[in-house]
Amino acid sequence: MTSKQNPKSARIDGRRLRSARTKQLIVEAYIDLLRKDPRIPTAAQIAERAGVSVRSVFERFSDLHELRVAATDHTFLQAATLATGADTEGDRATRLKNHIERRGAICEAWLPLWRAMMVNKGESLELNTRVLLARQAIIKRIEIMYRPELSTLSEERQRRLLVVLESLIDFESWARMREDHGLSFAEACEVWTKAIDRLLPPTPPVS
Repeated sequence: MTSKQNPKSARIDGRRLRSARTKQLIVEAYIDLLRKDPRIPTAAQIAERAGVSVRSVFERFSDLHELRVAATDHTFLQAATLATGADTEGDRATRLKNHIERRGAICEAWLPLWRAMMVNKGESLELNTRVLLARQAIIKRIEIMYRPELSTLSEERQRRLLVVLESLIDFESWARMREDHGLSFAEACEVWTKAIDRLLPPTPPVS
């Protein structure tokens, strides 16, 4: 015999779901505003964009810094999902294409939030930690995508090449190509692809 849910519990669950949805709307509003304007938005701007009151913002976040951290975590989760969707198999050209197109899409989507995070990370242990974790994740992805080529190098040469490659595909590198030099998405991807192809050692023959 199936027990019926207590009406009071149902109301509580409904409120929690609505509160969680409101919280998500606030995070998404913060990110959307940054995409349109690199200046850190105010609580009033965030509330208006999310369609909620300023009070609702501060009921869910103790301050705007906590909101920045939540938006950063949301962004990293989305970026990680996109990055891990790339096919890690295939020949060198296929892996290069998959990796760079995914990385370019991540930079295109999340550059504004990355910049906001970099501006504020000096005063925040949480944001500093997330910057380091993001860079470690990028390096790990490089290791996975180019494992055959990296396997031919000594540990020290691998380490140095990984530092170079991570610096090459940094957010600001992408921004310079797209904003300062006016390259299209495809042209920017081609620049990165050719640069990485030249930096990687020859692909070992398949045994």
